[in-house]
Amino acid sequence: MGGEPLGSACLTKPKSGLPLALGMGEPTRVPGQTNEWGEAPSEERARTQPSRQRGLLLVGLFKLGKAIFFAAVGAGALHLVNRNMSSVLTHGVDILGIDPERHFVSVLLQHVQFIDPHEMRKAGLLSFLYAAVCVVEGAGLVLKKRWAGYLTVILTALGLPWEGFELLVKFSTYKLALLAINFGVLLYLLWILKRREADASLTL
Repeated sequence: MGGEPLGSACLTKPKSGLPLALGMGEPTRVPGQTNEWGEAPSEERARTQPSRQRGLLLVGLFKLGKAIFFAAVGAGALHLVNRNMSSVLTHGVDILGIDPERHFVSVLLQHVQFIDPHEMRKAGLLSFLYAAVCVVEGAGLVLKKRWAGYLTVILTALGLPWEGFELLVKFSTYKLALLAINFGVLLYLLWILKRREADASLTL
């Protein structure tokens, strides 16, 4: 009955060839998966977070660009209030060297004379209001604020039905491109917010 005590071989020589104490010291981690504490691997975070931050920066700059454009439109509309639009258009045609006898020029001259100064003022104020909203969205996204992502998603989603209706009423390449860009921005922001929520739940 000599030899090693019963069970000593099992305690000191597991199948892996390592002592049991060493085999249980650190949990096994599989690349691309979370560990037993619910934390995502730091390598994966390091790869995905900078790309998402660059994406938010680009969307934020796009919103700030829209703010500049609509602010310019609003300033132009308010500047033209109570002015003779036919004279303004004729002067612009002369500066650009466009033939005033062309069909589209005559059509524009027929329509601008019916523009109401009140409607022009309202269009200018609405353009400034939309520019202010774009500034809030763009600045928040550039500064990586969580609320800015949700605000942009909500406002973009609310504007898509109206843009689609305008496209159906009168088709234009500009309207189609604007609708496609806003829809792409919406999908991209939804993906980023989903990844953020997933990362946050893993660190709880």
